[in-house]
Amino acid sequence: MQYYNQNTLIYLNGKFVKATEAGIDLFGQSLHYGYGAFEGLRAYSTHNGTRIFKAEAHFDRLQKSCEAIQLPYTWNNRQLIESTYELLEVNNLRSAYIRPLVYSGSNMHLTSSEEAHIMIAAWEWGPYLGHNLLRVNLSEFERPNPKSFHIEAKISGQYINSILASSDALKKGFDEALLLDQEGYVAQASSENLFIEKDFKIYTPPLGNIFPGITRQTVIDICKQLGFDIIEKKLTIEDIYSADSAFLSGTAAEIIGIQQVDHIIYKEDWENTIGSSIQKKYKNLVLEQENYEVII
Repeated sequence: MQYYNQNTLIYLNGKFVKATEAGIDLFGQSLHYGYGAFEGLRAYSTHNGTRIFKAEAHFDRLQKSCEAIQLPYTWNNRQLIESTYELLEVNNLRSAYIRPLVYSGSNMHLTSSEEAHIMIAAWEWGPYLGHNLLRVNLSEFERPNPKSFHIEAKISGQYINSILASSDALKKGFDEALLLDQEGYVAQASSENLFIEKDFKIYTPPLGNIFPGITRQTVIDICKQLGFDIIEKKLTIEDIYSADSAFLSGTAAEIIGIQQVDHIIYKEDWENTIGSSIQKKYKNLVLEQENYEVII
């Protein structure tokens, strides 16, 4: 897809510039080593106007990601949020995906950067994985070991792991991949968190070997609000195969159901699952629709 045209503006170091005219430092660590941090946010067109869902949480996480890898972060998050709303306005966007990126200056040494820049872009983008139920496979690739990487941070270089896993899944005829952790438990998808339903309870892998998604926490909060049992536990491959249903969560993907994992097809009709109820509740939440009925 095309993410920008001749008229698209991006936010770059405090100014709005044309995306086609924004330069890149060919000697920056971000380009050579993946030394950068980014975020993904969504703006929704609501009856209250254009609203960015959980903007503060996302920019706070961006700052923490930079701090985790000692990448300078000198910006005020409140001002960045205001600039992001302005970015949407100047590009005439009401519903959009938003990508802030913090990247380093010139430095060919393997040392922490003393210089950083920030770019924020936005474009129209539907759910990352589409609207249909997913066919996923258990990947040959594992999640990074938490002792070798800050897996709780959203770091550019880490997503090479995600690219390899998702690309391999697509080549094999699947829509997405599920990755194991170094202990052999199912951790998450390439860039989404995993939930399964079994005997009217929802299970999800605990923090430690997974990315602590903001949408993941929103799903947990929704479960508690609706009175569904939500249990964080390490999930085996057999747990995934024997589940009644399953779904993924993420800002880009939102909430999307899984039809099958490898050769196992879930027999439960998605519309009758707890995951479907959570999906409906989430959509009403981001659209700020307060008066509605949740179909369970």
